[in-house]
Amino acid sequence: MTDLFDLAALVTARLDAVNGRSREEIGLRILKVTEEAGEVAAAWIGAIGQNPRKGITHTSDDVAAELADVVLTALVAITSLGHDPRHVVTTCADKAAARLDTYPNTPPE
Repeated sequence: MTDLFDLAALVTARLDAVNGRSREEIGLRILKVTEEAGEVAAAWIGAIGQNPRKGITHTSDDVAAELADVVLTALVAITSLGHDPRHVVTTCADKAAARLDTYPNTPPE
């Protein structure tokens, strides 16, 4: 299995070779995260059957796979900005972990 961060670097390098890394190209890579998030939303709508005309069209596995696409796409966008995605994600995770103590231990009634 390929390390996710290494894969993001490989995908970024391939995109750079094909499309370059102009300001516009980086912007499109960032917008691609939004596109992938829209696919998550569509999969969730399909998984819960929210559209009565279509009914249930997706599974939770489909939703999870689309979420994974968002993760990889975001890592490519971070790499395209010239940042180390491993460092950026670790910093984000550390901040989130530090905030865990601010959450109540029991759900509200």
